[in-house]
Amino acid sequence: MSEAPVLTVSQFVDICNQTLDTAFAEIVIKGEVSSFKVNQGKWVFFDLKDEESSVNCFMSLFQLRMPIEDGMTVMLRGTPKLTKWGKFSFTIREVMPIGEGNIKKSFELLKAKLEKEGLFDPAKKRPMPENISRIGVISSTGAAGYADFIKILNERWGGLNIEVAHVQVQGLGSAEQIVRALKYFNEHGGADILAIIRGGGSVDDLAVFNDELLVREIAASKIPVITGIGHEVDESLSDLAADLRGSTPSNVAQILTRDKKLEAARINENILRIKSLLEDKIDRLSSDVDSNIDSISQKIIIEIDAINNKLESTIKVLNALNPEKVLKQGYAILSGKISPGNVVRITTHDKEINAEIKNVKSR
Repeated sequence: MSEAPVLTVSQFVDICNQTLDTAFAEIVIKGEVSSFKVNQGKWVFFDLKDEESSVNCFMSLFQLRMPIEDGMTVMLRGTPKLTKWGKFSFTIREVMPIGEGNIKKSFELLKAKLEKEGLFDPAKKRPMPENISRIGVISSTGAAGYADFIKILNERWGGLNIEVAHVQVQGLGSAEQIVRALKYFNEHGGADILAIIRGGGSVDDLAVFNDELLVREIAASKIPVITGIGHEVDESLSDLAADLRGSTPSNVAQILTRDKKLEAARINENILRIKSLLEDKIDRLSSDVDSNIDSISQKIIIEIDAINNKLESTIKVLNALNPEKVLKQGYAILSGKISPGNVVRITTHDKEINAEIKNVKSR
């Protein structure tokens, strides 16, 4: 039998950590928090336990973006490590409470902290733009909520320029993706408003929208933000930080657009009202100035014709904005980020197609 190698203590610790890195580059574990403490206002220590075992956990306070306390059940993302003092520890990168009671407690703790800072102050809300032509959307493009949002936008008005940042909208890592999307839109500009949308889900599914860094990023956005997260009864800290909240993704689409059918009806009502006023004016003038009635009537008819011509032009514009008419002519609507490797949605008259971008070149 060959002689076993002689290692220094440091070499032994290094080999153990290399083995752990190879076997568990990054893992997710869940359990109950106990012995929670913060040292020097910088470092967080606690034990994660179940019925049989316990693991020492460590992280920086900056990374703790959802408050936790003893007794909470949480999900942790991180890496195992053997410290130079020979103590096994789990180094955490992300924490998320799980279970309705734990999420609610974390929600209330962070809400109180941010309210005290004035983060949700109505006086700080940015006004909605009056004429919206470019919308930055942050959502999962494969979700039903996103599909409903796009459908209603096109049905109500159409002709809008929509840029989509495809992100995860639940689970560990999703908050970071949404934060990066917010930073992208704010750094590159061009959008009149940002819409963060996500359809319904469980309390655990929606917990990501209580992430402290995400909430602060929404509040700090230079571009107004509207949220449509979950159902009407759901409330997140992201909703409270946003400038405007829609009850659902579909409701956000309704808030952001006018209804072309209602606009056409309003124009017709105005024309009928003006016509009635003009007819009344004709009747009054007829009784007083018989000799000039023909001349006056002709002028009024010209005014009515001009109004009718304006109505016809408006209706033509509305019809031209109807995406269904364009689709029937053989065209298609492409939604998504146009770059190699991304998946975009192609809408034709009778089909919806998901396609991967293979190549992009200027023409």
